Amino acid sequence: MLSPGSGNTVIKSKLISRRMFLITAAKAVVMVGLVGRLISLQINQATKYKTLSDKNRFREWKLAPERGAIKDFFNTEIASSEPLYQVHLVPENAKDLDNLFVRLKAILNITDKKVSYLKRLIKKQKPWEPVIVSENLQWSDFSRINLFLHELEGVEPIVSVARTYPDNSSAHILGYVSQISKKDLQTKEYLKDLAVPGMAIGKTGLERKLDEQIIGKVGFQRYEVNAFGKRIREIKVDEGQAGKSFKTTLDFEVQKFTSELLKDKAAAVCVMDVFNGDIVSLVSSPTFEPNEFVHGLDKAYWNSLIKNDKKPLANKALSGLYPPGSTIKTLVALSALENKIIRPLDTFRCKGKIELYGEKFHCWEKDGHGIVNLRKGIQRSCDVYFYEVARKLGVDRLSETAKRFGLGKKVLSDFIEERSGVVPNTKWKKKYIGQNWYLGETLHSGIGQGYFQSTPIQLCLMTAQIANGGFEIKPRIIFDEKNDNLRNYLKHKNENPNEPLPTDLLVSNFNLKPLFKNQEHINLIKDAMFSSSNEPGGTSYRHRFENPKYTFAGKTGSSQIKRFTEAQREAEVKQESLPYKDRDHALFVAFAPYKNPQYAISVLVEHGGSGGKAAAPIAKKVIKKVLERHELRRSVNNQIGESV
Repeated sequence: MLSPGSGNTVIKSKLISRRMFLITAAKAVVMVGLVGRLISLQINQATKYKTLSDKNRFREWKLAPERGAIKDFFNTEIASSEPLYQVHLVPENAKDLDNLFVRLKAILNITDKKVSYLKRLIKKQKPWEPVIVSENLQWSDFSRINLFLHELEGVEPIVSVARTYPDNSSAHILGYVSQISKKDLQTKEYLKDLAVPGMAIGKTGLERKLDEQIIGKVGFQRYEVNAFGKRIREIKVDEGQAGKSFKTTLDFEVQKFTSELLKDKAAAVCVMDVFNGDIVSLVSSPTFEPNEFVHGLDKAYWNSLIKNDKKPLANKALSGLYPPGSTIKTLVALSALENKIIRPLDTFRCKGKIELYGEKFHCWEKDGHGIVNLRKGIQRSCDVYFYEVARKLGVDRLSETAKRFGLGKKVLSDFIEERSGVVPNTKWKKKYIGQNWYLGETLHSGIGQGYFQSTPIQLCLMTAQIANGGFEIKPRIIFDEKNDNLRNYLKHKNENPNEPLPTDLLVSNFNLKPLFKNQEHINLIKDAMFSSSNEPGGTSYRHRFENPKYTFAGKTGSSQIKRFTEAQREAEVKQESLPYKDRDHALFVAFAPYKNPQYAISVLVEHGGSGGKAAAPIAKKVIKKVLERHELRRSVNNQIGESV
């Protein structure tokens, strides 16, 4: 018989035993779990954790590649690269961002505003994506960062490269570079494996056109760090690959000279080789400083650009649209000759104006030019003569000739800045304006006004093709050793004028495209342009050269902004007396030397008034500069095996 209380003792003993069993079982389970975890960590996930360990021990940083250089015809670098000292930060590797920024402010003197911007940027992007703390450091600051690097977790000093330009004379044709945007990454496939923080790409001009080829290949540096993040040793460095360099047809010396001539004018100049279309100079004014865009544009500078009435960001040579004015008269005359509308000696009487259907059409010469034929019409730029010629010719035939010589279309490939312009005709007006063509509009077209819109480079091409005897050329700005067929063809022809060309020198064998029906008509136009610049009464006679080495043949022009009233005509109001914005645009086209043409030029001066007064003097100086460097340019061609 059990004593009282013995039952309770048995029950307690059982409870204790049960608890001990549960505790022991729990310990066993925990132990099994720990062993399993250890097995998993050491065997199954060994690779994963070794990688994480290596990540803590080893750091890798992408390095921006060096952009290929852009050179002028004489191999002078007009866009190159220079060392760039930066500080990057990977937020994921920084344990205490607030404390880190306190230290960076003390070391680099960065502002609170900059810190706030960086913090906002960090919140927007992924934690492992680097941000640029300082874009363009002085060497002294860069060195100081390296001294304190052991206390700056997540910070990395980077030696990168930056675009640099020796001057701004070629800014519009070179363009500029700026940092990659999200839109760039979405739209440009070639950037997906190349993007590096702070990396710049071409946004306009040649920088944009050639970007994919000159951007280069990204490199990297890999190094080992200790527990404090201090660099111990460098493991591997891949410097990447510099981008491809390009040689252009530009002459840097002529670019600088021309840019200085234009200075603060709203103007443009184009100079072109008449045989192969090489662009020797292409300048737009006023210019801008492309170096300002490389490291992030200053707001004050940007505002100064966009608020400038002379539009320094606009490439006037490629995108500026202007009525060609009297420069088009060369094509009006040529078209009339080729379509047998007139003969060279046919004459019209200019009395200063004509009246058709109740509308008066004035000549620039109030009292008229008297009896005028083709040569005198171009020499004196007689409007009445060309009103009559255009009336008989019709706008559709004029349009066909103008398009053949390069107006109304882009002449350089893949430049986003270039515009096509307008060569009007009856179909064009019906399509875009929804109206029929009127005779009065034909007369305006005959003197390059009305709907006509052209760019300076188109006018230069037009003139070059007249100068070379009427053969099509393709303007180019990237140098190509080939494409000198026309020069060789004409050289042989001129040296042997009385001999038939051998079969291997036929036009067809040189892949040349004549733009004329009768070459004699081209010669008549060239002669008339000569008289305009070198004979008394010519509209650019005062700017002629006495030295035959520099003798040019040219044609003045004015793009009308506002029509003169009858009262202004009677009072003989001069362009110089008008408000700046009301003055005509001044134009001038020419080729030189006259007897052996090598180069064509077009000059535009916005609101310059008279082409003879504002544009021709600039052209004269540029022509002299180009011809002085002609032999040097030809000698370079000879060195690379080009025939002359």
